[in-house]
Amino acid sequence: MKLAVLFVAAVVLSGCSPDADSDLARLALPVGSTDRTQDIWELWLGAWIAVLVIFLLVFGLIVYAMIRYRRRSDDEIPAQIRYNLPIEALYTFAPVIIVAVFFFHTVTSQNNVLERVDNPDHTVEVVGSKWQWAFNYLDEDATAGEDVFDVGTPQEPAELWLPVDESVRFDLKSPDVIHSFWIPEFYFKMDVVPGKVNTFDLSPTREGVFTGRCAELCGLYHSRMIFKVHVVSRDEYDAHLEELKAADQVGAPQGAKEANEIAGLEGEDKSGNVAGVQGDGSGS
Repeated sequence: MKLAVLFVAAVVLSGCSPDADSDLARLALPVGSTDRTQDIWELWLGAWIAVLVIFLLVFGLIVYAMIRYRRRSDDEIPAQIRYNLPIEALYTFAPVIIVAVFFFHTVTSQNNVLERVDNPDHTVEVVGSKWQWAFNYLDEDATAGEDVFDVGTPQEPAELWLPVDESVRFDLKSPDVIHSFWIPEFYFKMDVVPGKVNTFDLSPTREGVFTGRCAELCGLYHSRMIFKVHVVSRDEYDAHLEELKAADQVGAPQGAKEANEIAGLEGEDKSGNVAGVQGDGSGS
């Protein structure tokens, strides 16, 4: 029976792929667009397989019990059993084992996704504030090392430009409340926390225009805190940075000073500066 259930699950999900044209074949995920999406896809696929196996097993046992132990005559009285130790042990320990397996694969995938690049090709500082995004492109060759930025408003969302097949480090900051930086096609999101620099690395692998958004309820206009992501060739990326410089969008706006300070920490022994407390944002 178990082999039959596994066989059915394998057949049903064998046609699934993160690059499939059909939403059903991608199991409701968008087409993956970075070098880190494969780990998340495998975790997602494994979760679906586990759910399908458990569903078929439980539903099969329900149907079996209904047929096998059905009442066969009006005079028949089924055996009255108060407990069944093997069954009780099964439904006590099986969920623990399932959760442990999920936990192991989740942590493994998370570690792979958050693995840092030694020398990323680009660094983008993301500043999320009520209710807009700013993207600071730091130390770029196209601008002779001068920082430039994209910024938006709820009425005119910001645009984030990234070069395809080149590694990018994102440093996330907030001057006010907790936001969450999320691009669905990247299969990834991370909180943007006041007084803390969160960071992650990835390489976009597919050109296109995507929509990013804040995934943390942050106030009145949370739903309008969106941005466009342009993954383009290196030449187009450099041209965009040159346009920003020509438009005098030079510098790296941080929002309010709280983006770089930790409330309640002052004096020589308790520096309120994020860089002094946290280092380079790696958490090490």
